[in-house]
Amino acid sequence: MDGSSRELETDPHLDDPRWRVAERVAAAALRRFPADILAVAVHGPLAHGDDDGGGDAEVGLLLATYRAGVGPVPATRRVDGVLVDLTVAGADDYLRQTRTLTPLWPLAADRYVTTRALHDPTGWLRTLRDEHLARLARARPAEFSTAARQAWYRGSAAHSRAARLAEWYETDQALLMLGEARLAAATVNGLLTRTYFRDPGDAVRRTGLAGADMTEVGTVLARQAEELAARGRPVDGTVDDLLDG
Repeated sequence: MDGSSRELETDPHLDDPRWRVAERVAAAALRRFPADILAVAVHGPLAHGDDDGGGDAEVGLLLATYRAGVGPVPATRRVDGVLVDLTVAGADDYLRQTRTLTPLWPLAADRYVTTRALHDPTGWLRTLRDEHLARLARARPAEFSTAARQAWYRGSAAHSRAARLAEWYETDQALLMLGEARLAAATVNGLLTRTYFRDPGDAVRRTGLAGADMTEVGTVLARQAEELAARGRPVDGTVDDLLDG
């Protein structure tokens, strides 16, 4: 591998079996697809360098290919007891994603900004980060508000569904839908404040929604609806508003 991967060999985090698995997967992919792979990187907790290696947290691996549709197939497998989530994407397609603001931006941005190279001879990962940060710098407030409104609809629908299921004593399903409502409300918060999160768990923890009950989540969604209206992106509208987008 290149110099960046050799530097990783001296990293104390290599005592973590997940680092060893990540290195093995990267090396195997480069042997099998040497002409296709542009860069290999770890994302998620391991990329942040402050993960304690405990529990069953997965290894997030990105394989960027020179062209779309080449290289290995995206997959998730457990390897030597370590769950590996392998993302494979054409480099140009992935760069287009990093320039797009969607309602899921708070849950996706960390993959663009915080990576750790296992193979990156051309510095493509730096380009990925810089392209995303440049897009954020150009983004207008209305873009984030529009995305937040779409995320709010998802949260409101999940919250309403959870409330109905609770009334029908479908407790397990109600809890699942309440979890979706919490995450959507956390995503709205991230969009309104331009804050991204490491993962869904981090999102609900940092927004204070991890233990929120039905009433509390409803209160948060109502407050968010007021803020969206104040920003010129009300969640309620007319038939013409709907048809005009």
